[in-house]
Amino acid sequence: MTGGLVVAAGTNANAAVGCRVDYSVASQWAGGFGANVTVTNLGDAVSSWTLEWSFGAGQQVTQLWGGEFSQSGSAVTVRNTSWNGSLGTGASVTPGFNGTWTGSNPAPTSFKLNGVACTGQPTDTSTSTSTSTSTSTSTSTSTTTSTTTTTTTSTSNPPAGVATGFASQNGGTTGGQGGATVRATTGTQIHQALCTRATTSTPITIQVEGTINHGNTAKVSGNSCETAAGVIELKRISNVTIIGVGSGAVFDQLGIHIRESRNIIIRNVTIRNVKKSGSPTSNGGDAIGMESGVRNVWVDHTTLLASGGESEGYDGLFDMKDNTQYVTLSYSTLRNSGRGGLVGSSESDLSNGFITYHHNLYENIDSRAPLLRGGVGHMYNNHYVSLNESGINSRAGAKAKVDNNYFKNSRDVLGTFYTDQVGYWHVSGNIFDNVTWSAPGSESRPAGPDVKSTTTVSVPYSFTLDQTTCVPNIVSRTAGANTGLAESNGAC
Repeated sequence: MTGGLVVAAGTNANAAVGCRVDYSVASQWAGGFGANVTVTNLGDAVSSWTLEWSFGAGQQVTQLWGGEFSQSGSAVTVRNTSWNGSLGTGASVTPGFNGTWTGSNPAPTSFKLNGVACTGQPTDTSTSTSTSTSTSTSTSTSTTTSTTTTTTTSTSNPPAGVATGFASQNGGTTGGQGGATVRATTGTQIHQALCTRATTSTPITIQVEGTINHGNTAKVSGNSCETAAGVIELKRISNVTIIGVGSGAVFDQLGIHIRESRNIIIRNVTIRNVKKSGSPTSNGGDAIGMESGVRNVWVDHTTLLASGGESEGYDGLFDMKDNTQYVTLSYSTLRNSGRGGLVGSSESDLSNGFITYHHNLYENIDSRAPLLRGGVGHMYNNHYVSLNESGINSRAGAKAKVDNNYFKNSRDVLGTFYTDQVGYWHVSGNIFDNVTWSAPGSESRPAGPDVKSTTTVSVPYSFTLDQTTCVPNIVSRTAGANTGLAESNGAC
């Protein structure tokens, strides 16, 4: 298996040039593997890019996302797509791919960005200063996860991605764009990064690698933060991006709590087994929880996992309450939980809403996929598998816009459940594959088996629907952490 490889570039009297590449094999199986290639521009900004490398053992790229590729013999060329060509100083892009191998699968030993060899530092430091260290390469034929060690600090235009859905409204969600970028390998370092900012609104991007847990997450004090031990606390702050890099970021039994904050981005992280009872406990049992006047949060390409329901000590994977608005959950995986997530903590907590869910996988979830109390929710191009008790639960006057979702092997995937305070739905283009429906009752109003709209919902943003029959395939290759931030290109 391959580990981290760091690399950057050439020479020009008038412009700094340079790049770093972090190459990591995310998984490997007999004859095949998946890998991510993160290239960081250490020189002056470019408006388009071409990345080149050569394999040393006959590997072949079979599928690539985040770029357009060609391969001739061992030489691979990846060019930007129409939407990710701009690469500012300090900015990164991560094409990911699947490939084949025979005999061995060593990492490439050199890369070029726009024709210039990557060596890990710029050749002219007059316009930027950045240092990086890394290098570990090993080979193996067994399934494992690579390791990458990279340290860097940058102060110009870190990438924040482009928020979609309702998170793109109300002024938009840009996170730490335009601020400093720091690296963290512990929860304490994440808190330190927040606490050493000039103000509570100074933009910052925190790149996270490794496992964040109770043992390495302590409270840190400062004028620009309000942190706590045993939880990543984003309280009364704004303009923050937390993004997993390198070999990945795992928050183990430790949740992320967002309170009285705005303009927050969380991307490419795994959060697992957060408990509200038992030991250890964190964040009330929520993987990601938001409350009290939260505005503009974009959660993208995350993997949110539990190992059971409330009786095993877990609560929700993605919860919003007490006046939380303008949130998007995209390209994420939510799995093995009693509760997927809620919008509103009770039938009287109706100040939440304007939530978008798209291209997510909900799998082996008992209920709340999501539970929507009041407000407007937009669910499109999601794949729901094994919703064991109920799915989208629209209650207390909520309005759910449900477009081109694929529901499979599930029960009561849409309706009003466990209350007599009804909600509404606007449906279009969905597929119900082996879905069963309960009989209507005073506290159970399933939308099926003859699913029809009960209201009309419009949204203020543009969006493109994938063909519903393609949703399972698209979501399987794009949703979750460590997928190279892959997105749908419309192809089935």
